Amino acid sequence: MSESSSPWYLYIIETSKGHLYTGITTDIERRFSEHLATSNHEQGAKGARFFRSQRPVKVIYSEAHINRSDASKREAAVKKLTKRQKLTLLRT
Repeated sequence: MSESSSPWYLYIIETSKGHLYTGITTDIERRFSEHLATSNHEQGAKGARFFRSQRPVKVIYSEAHINRSDASKREAAVKKLTKRQKLTLLRT
């Protein structure tokens, strides 16, 4: 990764209902906080709509990518996996 660009991260969050949410960001802690604000129905929250009906519990997986394009491609691939396949990914 070059010095001038921030890495992008693929992340998976486990929810209060046991679902898995997959996304990308340059700052996992900030993005988790945004998702948490959405689940708390805070005014102006920037988290995914997914979290309006279930609370994010914790980030259970992350991997770094050199740029947004690579992270987006990986996100698309991971989102196609079944929950069982995602859980296998977490163990590797």
